[in-house]
Amino acid sequence: MEWLQTQPVMLQALLATLFTYGVTAMGASTVFFFKSINRKVLDGMLGFAGGIMIAASFWSLLSPSLEMAQAASEITGIPGWVPSAVGFLAGGLFLRLVDTLLPHLHMEQEHAEGIKTTWSRSILLVLAITLHNIPEGLAVGVGFGAASAGLPGAGISGAVALALGIGLQNFPEGAAVSIPLRRDGMGRLKSFWYGQASGIVEPVAGLIGAALVMSMQSILPYALSFAAGAMIFVVAEELIPEAYREGNDHIATTGLMAGFALMMVLDVALG
Repeated sequence: MEWLQTQPVMLQALLATLFTYGVTAMGASTVFFFKSINRKVLDGMLGFAGGIMIAASFWSLLSPSLEMAQAASEITGIPGWVPSAVGFLAGGLFLRLVDTLLPHLHMEQEHAEGIKTTWSRSILLVLAITLHNIPEGLAVGVGFGAASAGLPGAGISGAVALALGIGLQNFPEGAAVSIPLRRDGMGRLKSFWYGQASGIVEPVAGLIGAALVMSMQSILPYALSFAAGAMIFVVAEELIPEAYREGNDHIATTGLMAGFALMMVLDVALG
C-alpha cells in the first residue's frame, strides 16, 4: 500500500485496472475446466457481483462525491447535492445511450440489442460484458484520481478497496462470457480469448477517468457520481434481471447480500 501511494496517479490507475482485468481473465480461464456452469451457481455469482457494485457505488463513489460537493458549496454557491445528483443521472443516461446504440447480446438471449449488425454471436456476447466493464474501469480511475487530489472523502485505501471489490465481481463476468461460448461449440482457447478480451476496456477507461479528474479537479464530484450512476444502471438493467430470470430468487438475493456486505467491509476496513 505504501509503495503504491508513492507512485504517479496514472500508474496507480493502470496497475489497479490491470488487476481488475486480470481477475476477468481468471474467470474466463474456468472454461479450461468446465464446459457448462450450474444455473444456480451462476445466478448466485451474478447477485454477488450486483451487491458489490451497489455497495461500491455508494461508499466508494457517491459518498465521497457528496462530501466534496458539500465542502465546495461554500465557494461555488451550488448546493452540495446538485453535482452528485446530476452526475449520477448523467452516468445512467450515458449507459442507456450506449446500451441503445452498441450491438450486444446477453446470456441465453437469441436476439441482439442495439443497432442491427451481422457480427457473430461471440462478438456480441463479448460486447455485452464490455459494456459492463466501462463504468467499472472508469470508477477505479476516478477513485485514484480523487485520492491523489487529497480532497475530502477520498483516499488511496478507499481506491484500493474499490479496485479489490470490482476485481472480485469481475470473476463471474469473465466466466459468463467464456463458458457459454464453449457450450455453443467454440474451442476452449478461443472461448478463453473472447472472455478475457471483455475486460481489456477497463485499463483504458481507468486511465481516461484518472486523466480527466487530474486535469479538471472541479469535475471530481460529478465524475465520481457519474461512475456510480453508470454502475447502478448496469446492476438494475442487466445483473439483477439476469440473476432472477430462471427463478432462483433466494440464491440470487443471498449472493447480492453477501456481495454488498463484503464490499462494505472492504471499504470501511481499508478506507
